[in-house]
Amino acid sequence: MEERFFFNINAPDGGIPRDLAPGITTTVFPGEHAMLSIVRIEPNTRGTLHHHPEEQWGYCIAGSGVRIQGDQEVRVKAGDFWRTPGGTPHTMEAGDEGLVVMDVFAPPREAYKKAGHGFGGPD
Repeated sequence: MEERFFFNINAPDGGIPRDLAPGITTTVFPGEHAMLSIVRIEPNTRGTLHHHPEEQWGYCIAGSGVRIQGDQEVRVKAGDFWRTPGGTPHTMEAGDEGLVVMDVFAPPREAYKKAGHGFGGPD
């Protein structure tokens, strides 16, 4: 199979779909040195506080909510972006209209590989 290099946020074929928690889904697009994830959070849903060793950059594509990172809670809206150093506890809480966030991880998250969703496609 030929490797893909072009994708569309509104047609997530070619990515790896994942259910992260009730009301939170993502489609993962891994590369050799970084990984992109499009996360959709239903209105008024809060993720689980977690951390991982990979650096993470987030960009709010649509909606609004609260970014919880370390001991900070920052309101975010479309256009805002942030950096999360590896090992920092973090999560998101969507507002009334929900939230769509693009995350970029470097290097790709090992936990996603170990969760049975290999980088070749859905298992």
